[in-house]
Amino acid sequence: MKTIMVRYKTSEAHGSANEALVRAVFEELRAKAPAGLRYATYRLADGVTFVHIATVESTADNPLVTLPAFKAFQQALKDRCVEPPVVTEMSVVGSYG
Repeated sequence: MKTIMVRYKTSEAHGSANEALVRAVFEELRAKAPAGLRYATYRLADGVTFVHIATVESTADNPLVTLPAFKAFQQALKDRCVEPPVVTEMSVVGSYG
């Protein structure tokens, strides 16, 4: 099992467009319901900082990266950002719910 957090800031002009792309990913996830994935995205109060947290059961197969909506989200991410994505691997200490 592997958990990663990705944090980045978009420009103010791209915050809502980024959110729309993220929502499309979640729509596709609900439709396809891939096994072995827990995924959440948060938009911070500043409106431009996004945090994604993904836990994948199999480190060999990440179903998220195969989704067309996720590929569309990633396509111009660097152009939407004023602070590039920082990827951090995490390990669970405790979890509830």
